Amino acid sequence: MSDALPIEVTAPTPLLELRGISKEFPGVKALDDVSFAVYPGEVHMLLGENGAGKSSLMKVLCGAYRADAGEFYYNGAPVAISSTADAQKLGIAVIFQEFSLVPHLDIAQNIFLGREPKGRIPGTIDRRRILADARRVLDTIGFDIDPATTVDKLGVAQQQMVEIAKAISQNARILVMDEPTAALSDRETELLFALIGRLKADGVSIVYISHRMAEVFALGDRITVLRDGRRIDGVRPADVTPDQLVRMMVGRNVDMTYPRHFADKPGEVLLEVKGLSASTGISDINIEVRRGEIVGLCGLVGSGRSEVARAIFGADPVTSGEIIFDGKSMSGEPDLAARRGIALIPESRKSEGLALLRSVSDNLVVSALKKLFPSGLFDQRSAQRAADGLIRQLRIATPSARQTVGLLSGGNQQKVVIGKWLAAGSKLFIFDEPTRGIDIGAKSEIFALIDRLVADGAAALMISSEQVEICHVCDRAYVMREGRIAGHLTRNELTEENIVRLGMHHA
Repeated sequence: MSDALPIEVTAPTPLLELRGISKEFPGVKALDDVSFAVYPGEVHMLLGENGAGKSSLMKVLCGAYRADAGEFYYNGAPVAISSTADAQKLGIAVIFQEFSLVPHLDIAQNIFLGREPKGRIPGTIDRRRILADARRVLDTIGFDIDPATTVDKLGVAQQQMVEIAKAISQNARILVMDEPTAALSDRETELLFALIGRLKADGVSIVYISHRMAEVFALGDRITVLRDGRRIDGVRPADVTPDQLVRMMVGRNVDMTYPRHFADKPGEVLLEVKGLSASTGISDINIEVRRGEIVGLCGLVGSGRSEVARAIFGADPVTSGEIIFDGKSMSGEPDLAARRGIALIPESRKSEGLALLRSVSDNLVVSALKKLFPSGLFDQRSAQRAADGLIRQLRIATPSARQTVGLLSGGNQQKVVIGKWLAAGSKLFIFDEPTRGIDIGAKSEIFALIDRLVADGAAALMISSEQVEICHVCDRAYVMREGRIAGHLTRNELTEENIVRLGMHHA
């Protein structure tokens, strides 16, 4: 009997591998000896707090940043990625949270921007061919829409599909998605997940950045965790729990239930909205918010939640109804609402809540200028003292008050938006998606801050697409459907099931 040779099992070769990647900026080591591998046809989850190095790693991957040290391998062979052109040649495409679409061009033009088929006449585009080519790409990802539609007429989910179509048209084999469901409804998220399944089946590798644990376990084949610019661990979803992942990400235990002392006896009514309607599509809105409580405003994306917040704050014109704040009827502009003590922390903090090119100090005092300087004379030292006090109070992680606010992490930017209203002495805080794009550790800090605000006698109206947040944080909640209040849930009734039941169409 002859000795049989053992069968050698060879490990699969990564489609792309990064080894020992380091990247440093003045005063900050963004990446420190990070290794990362992507295999064909997998969804690789990339987790970490804001500032952990995820974005820096992806920018190195797509050639937007040049690594200070490290090596790249494609199908096992060494390659160079020192520009976006190098990355594109390797089939790497990134879809960032802020889309790179041209609003006034149509879908076809956006998909083939810079690669348009030439027409017969020099300097022209073959319009028939670009529309046909775009239609084929859109059919590939199951997006049924006229490619001649201009992008400014599309919703966020549709714009995301155009970004994916653009990547597929470039023969992308590695697709990076940065928080792709942040602004999507549950139905739109389901469609995206189905598309990801089709891309995987076609052998496309997906690097998926998310702060939502449910997505990590629903989609992920493998998980890599970064913290403080270093790779902490690589695991499979089946081998780890959500709590273990959180500990890897933040280096400490974090209570993901956001515990708080609910308001058994809230104070007097601070905000009363009666029969409010606006040109934005909301109608007959009746709500009230008392001092010392957090009231949720929930429902599907597009149900009118943000429109209610904007109408109360005076950002959108009211067509009928009454807003009574602190015992007095109110109508007018946001400036009046702010002076009366209403604060709006908008969903898009970067475009609506902050002056990104200004300092942390400037942003913190801008809403309190009249309170801090009633004479109208600005004093830099007084402004600096006020800003430093808020930075300490809110534990804002910044090198100094002079730091440009656009360079802070998402969680710290959110604290700055809240801080500017604290400085103004606001009494009612309207939070529109307060934890969008914020990591788990920062979420706990934001909710603890909201809890302290209401414990000190303020009130909060909180909009969130994450039902678990509404259930764990709010004293009670109003559920919206199609621009109207579909129901009110008391603390005992506040469950995800009841929110979905009221918020669904034909519920």
